[in-house]
Amino acid sequence: MADSESRDKGKAAELPAELRYIQYEHALEKQYLPSIRALISKDLSEPYSIYVYRYFLYQWGDLCFMAHGPNSSLLGVIICKLETHQSHSPPTLRGYIAMLAVSEGWRNHGIATTLVRKAIDVMIERGADEVVLETEETNVPAMKLYERLGFIRSKKLHRYYLNGNSAYRLVLHLKKMVEMSGQELV
Repeated sequence: MADSESRDKGKAAELPAELRYIQYEHALEKQYLPSIRALISKDLSEPYSIYVYRYFLYQWGDLCFMAHGPNSSLLGVIICKLETHQSHSPPTLRGYIAMLAVSEGWRNHGIATTLVRKAIDVMIERGADEVVLETEETNVPAMKLYERLGFIRSKKLHRYYLNGNSAYRLVLHLKKMVEMSGQELV
């Protein structure tokens, strides 16, 4: 058995049997939104108002997934959007990972990987051409996670965050450029 397979099986053995992945539903905002805000505000460098969360969750709630553990405690969350991006010719349908957070005690168990894959799977089902995100250049675990999933660094954004840190824009190309242009190579 490969080292990564045995490592993944070891991580799975440490996860609670009650671990559940749930797609966000607007009807459950009062139940989930306070926990989502608390988890994200603890782990991400940007302060987000309630309106930022509602902007994403009201329009793209189906692209938000949560990982719940024992006693329905929130262990992780991903918040995304999907919309037409006009700066390409032809325009692309671009997925965007706005926020991803996993409770500190539950990191390195594959929860973030599963959340990202679930969101990307829905984006693919809806015809996304690519998925983009920004992450702090100092967030090495996040960089490794995304690069392991096939994202590539497309741009360095100097002093991008309010704390003065720089970021990388990462892109996951889901369709070949030929498919997006609708032209065949001769």
